[in-house]
Amino acid sequence: MPKVGAEPIRKAALINATIETVGRTGSLDVTVAQIAREAGMSPALAHHYFGSKGDIFLAAMRHILSRYGDGVRAALVAADGSGGRLRGIVDESLAGGNFDLAAMSAWLNFYALAPTDPQAARLLRVYHRRLRSNLIHALRPLVADAAAEADRLAALIDGAYLRAVLDPDMPPDRARALVMDEVRRITG
Repeated sequence: MPKVGAEPIRKAALINATIETVGRTGSLDVTVAQIAREAGMSPALAHHYFGSKGDIFLAAMRHILSRYGDGVRAALVAADGSGGRLRGIVDESLAGGNFDLAAMSAWLNFYALAPTDPQAARLLRVYHRRLRSNLIHALRPLVADAAAEADRLAALIDGAYLRAVLDPDMPPDRARALVMDEVRRITG
């Protein structure tokens, strides 16, 4: 007999295991069995809850994006003025759980998956549009061409992820500091 209330707990465990497993290996070249083992359950149960490895990974990215969105909303509520809004958005983009090795590896693989997977492409478009919209809103009172500056900052954020994951001479704190230097330049 199934345990009542176990499904959300098991799904969360599989999502966290996916992020950790992808983070540890640095690629999507993992099996459902590896993910399930990390979560402490059988591959059959993982397939029961998600269907396929791709579905598990997309659920993990939705989780990361949801956590990121919650953090940005909290930063915007706490922000003081446009400069504070901008700092909050960029800081949350490069903060804690969004910028640890496992999450960064998941992001990198998410970007690699998007050109070939329509669901991943849609999620990535939603993320890009929301980030750009939030940045433009914060930048309008600060710069003449808020759209161009938003695109520049979004590219710097993406670049910080790439450098932090791929360049052993660029630790995450240094990559983050470079982007925050640009924010300080804009906000004066």
